[in-house]
Amino acid sequence: MGRTHMRALSNSDRVRVVAVVEPSEASRAALDGDVAVYPDVASLLRAGNVDGVLVAAPSTLHLQLVTQLAGAGVAILCEKPCGISASQAREAAAVAARHAVKLQVAYWRRFVPSLQRLRQRIVDDDLGALYFVACYQWDGEPPAAAFRTNSGGIFIDMGVHEFDQIRWLSGQEFTQIVPAVADVGPQPAIAGDADSAQVLCTLSGGSTALVSLGRRFPLGDVCRVEAFGTRDAEDCRFLWPPDGESVFLQALQRQAEGFADWVRGGDAFGATAADAVAALEAAEQASPALHR
Repeated sequence: MGRTHMRALSNSDRVRVVAVVEPSEASRAALDGDVAVYPDVASLLRAGNVDGVLVAAPSTLHLQLVTQLAGAGVAILCEKPCGISASQAREAAAVAARHAVKLQVAYWRRFVPSLQRLRQRIVDDDLGALYFVACYQWDGEPPAAAFRTNSGGIFIDMGVHEFDQIRWLSGQEFTQIVPAVADVGPQPAIAGDADSAQVLCTLSGGSTALVSLGRRFPLGDVCRVEAFGTRDAEDCRFLWPPDGESVFLQALQRQAEGFADWVRGGDAFGATAADAVAALEAAEQASPALHR
């Protein structure tokens, strides 16, 4: 994911990557010579000359890194989900607040123009009262088994995107979450994970929502939102072949640029630590279904 962010920012005229932390010696050797490379965060902090840090390490390291960076007074853009539990996200938020450090969580969907337009339509009541929002995220193929066994499972690894997206689009909170996990897939199964799972949600404003997750889809990585209201409906296939990767990279660039603007004193448009906590709380409500 770190390399993906570097690709996304390579064309930005507002954000520049000046340094990378990479513990793997082989990976450090393969990095572009235009940036400083350090084996650990302590070395980066001693060298200085950074205005903010983007954390793209495994989720299990998020809290540790946020704590270290916040203690050094550095603004943080942390990849989702900002820990693998709501309690870790809460602790990250508390640490950032204690050190008066800005902490944004990288829910990149908030920077996709078509989703921003859909959200504005909902805010402006163009769709009327919202009946139902369905959010789909299906990946072309699953990540490595070693990642899946330490990711918290499909609801935390993938589902937090959809839970955050539903809250952001609808302006409502979750009141009930009912998961269903598909009992099919390659064998042996990955402990604590699934190839596909769905969640039916009720929301605080009377709407309902669906989260649909899958790790195998023949067209590749896809994301889609359907919104149904009393006046109108919209089907937003915001990440879809053949231009899905371009949409993703452009959103990552806008996200980092928005973070930089916020650090400089501008308005905040990204997800907060509180948003990360809410998404993880929803994922945790669904996760016991993976262990039945």
